[in-house]
Amino acid sequence: MTASNPMPPHAGATAGVLAYLVAAGAILLLMMAFGLTMRLEQAQIVSIGVDRFYELMTLHGAGMVGVAALGGAAIMWHFLRQYVRLSAALLLANLALFLFGVVLILASVLWGKFAGAWTFLYPLPGQSMGVWSRDAAALFMAGLLVIGTGFLLLYLDVARAVIQTYGSLAHALGWPQLFLRRGEYGPPPTVVASTMVLIVNTISIVSGASILVMMQINLYLPSFTIDPLLAKNLIYFFGHVFINATIYMAVIAVYEILPRYTQRPWQSNRVFLAAFTASTVLVMIIYPHHLLMDFAMPKWMLIMGQVISYLNGLPVLVVTVYGALTIVYRSGIKWDMASGLLLLSMFGWAAGVIPAMVDGTIVVNHVMHNTLWVPGHFHTYLLLGMVTMVFGFMYYLANGGRHGAAGLLDRLSFWAFALAGMGFVFAFLYGGLESVPRRYAAHLPEWLPYDRVGSAFAAVVIAAVLVFVVRFASRLRTAAGGAA
Repeated sequence: MTASNPMPPHAGATAGVLAYLVAAGAILLLMMAFGLTMRLEQAQIVSIGVDRFYELMTLHGAGMVGVAALGGAAIMWHFLRQYVRLSAALLLANLALFLFGVVLILASVLWGKFAGAWTFLYPLPGQSMGVWSRDAAALFMAGLLVIGTGFLLLYLDVARAVIQTYGSLAHALGWPQLFLRRGEYGPPPTVVASTMVLIVNTISIVSGASILVMMQINLYLPSFTIDPLLAKNLIYFFGHVFINATIYMAVIAVYEILPRYTQRPWQSNRVFLAAFTASTVLVMIIYPHHLLMDFAMPKWMLIMGQVISYLNGLPVLVVTVYGALTIVYRSGIKWDMASGLLLLSMFGWAAGVIPAMVDGTIVVNHVMHNTLWVPGHFHTYLLLGMVTMVFGFMYYLANGGRHGAAGLLDRLSFWAFALAGMGFVFAFLYGGLESVPRRYAAHLPEWLPYDRVGSAFAAVVIAAVLVFVVRFASRLRTAAGGAA
């Protein structure tokens, strides 16, 4: 694609992409049901017991990270294949490995009663005080390893295809245009974003796999010990980079779909290229803001965690939100569910960054990090930002790549999702402001109002998402056919 031909013709989604989205939609609804059940337990409306609560918390956390990665990968692969030659076989292999990993994780939790959270911090998996077995912990970590292997294969294929087409990752990031001023525009935004993601996620997955393998060895050979601080750094580096990268994959939907609706090209100018180059580095060094309460951490890393917390969310976010607003301003765009959800995702992404920056401040972090403020931040970022991009992509495909008139049920679901989603995350944030702790199964009476309000909003969000997913599933043939 060149600057003079910025928007290649749309083709229907492949069977692999559709399978990704169907799996993501089904798992998402299940994980949302688990989340609602946890909130109802905290609100003392249902009683599932403390052990079951932490089992569901483990599944919910791991499952939502997986769903975000699956949905983001579907978007990235669908649009990137219009610029480079990707392997459909590896796309399906990743999905097969993902589903196999999910089976292992479900077995570890539902059969083995593993409840060590998706962060599986060392040495907790091997020291459960009899709550779960060593084999259950091994199954959980094996599931994560299998899923990581699938995504690593996918990213290596993306790297192969990008290098084959553009010559190097540096060229795909637009460095000749950025640093040597060879031309005004760099590669298409989709290529730039995909290159950034494959770099950071390849590194994060290898790091995560290294600590998972070490912890697997420790389970069966306890004399093989691991430095707990090193383990925590590797886990949080892997987890934080991996979940952050999902939104950089999903935002490709904004770069591709809004230009088609407005007939205005989204160019990779030098500001755009600089933003993605900066984020490639920042995303990998921001994670210490989750370790600000670890007194043993080197002080320079904690200071870096605070500073980068202020900087990380800004480069790509600013150029994307500004670009989205610019591209739709006075464009005569015909709004539908796809474009509306994509614009809503810009709000969710921007809004989610604000409480993250607040929590990244050391003096605030010492008080707020272990409260509901943090789930409030990442639910805003993921639910109203990243996941909303996936819903917009689903509607785009369901309409065959064309503008699609929204029916009454669609419009009601859109506003229910947007308003209830904001109510849901505000219940978390206000609970955190009132120092309600995170990860507690049992809540005190004075905390119950936040739980009950949050539960009510969560139920409305799930109902709206059910409409989105069913609408997409009912139009798979249209999504596969597309528009010429």
